[in-house]
Amino acid sequence: MMDTNELIAALSTDSIRPPAPGRALTLALIPGVVIAICLFLGVLGLRPHFLSLLSEPRFLFKLLLLDLLAALSGYLVLRLFRPSAPPRGAVLALAIPPVLLAFAIGAELIVVPAAQWGVRLIGSNSMVCLRSIPFLGLAPLAAILFALRNGAPERPALAGAAAGLFAGAIGAALYATHCPDDSPLFVAVWYPIGIAFMTALGAALGARLLRW
Repeated sequence: MMDTNELIAALSTDSIRPPAPGRALTLALIPGVVIAICLFLGVLGLRPHFLSLLSEPRFLFKLLLLDLLAALSGYLVLRLFRPSAPPRGAVLALAIPPVLLAFAIGAELIVVPAAQWGVRLIGSNSMVCLRSIPFLGLAPLAAILFALRNGAPERPALAGAAAGLFAGAIGAALYATHCPDDSPLFVAVWYPIGIAFMTALGAALGARLLRW
């Protein structure tokens, strides 16, 4: 007959391995992003003449910048999925979007008269921006945290913050296709506030939900 140690060894050999981080995150994100897109289309929607706006440098830069932030923050989440993967490189890569935005702000200050700087910074939709990014990011945040619970993040609060950053970037990227304010000055002030809220929320939730 099989003794206890042999039984344990057999069970561990036959146990189902957890899905790879990329697969787990993708499977969890699909419903989260679909929900966010449905909410976006039902409440906000694309800007009129969206396709023709893609030829506008400010609008295109805004979209690409936020998509880049989402991609880099998603990479950070993947690095934090397992305790064996150091996240330093992914964290350093997150400096790229702020640097690009700083260059865009410099160009904006050169080509736009000083009297218009305040108008461009305040924009016309700042409060909508602050509400919309968390509104659109909540479903992705829940999905990302669910995926992380199937992993083994070594630092739960940091993993949760990365999840919130990723979700906030997804929400911001969606909202950017609706937002009529394309100035880098506006993007540098109002978008980070909404994303920072999601990052803080993710850190608080991660500290509680991702402990192991």
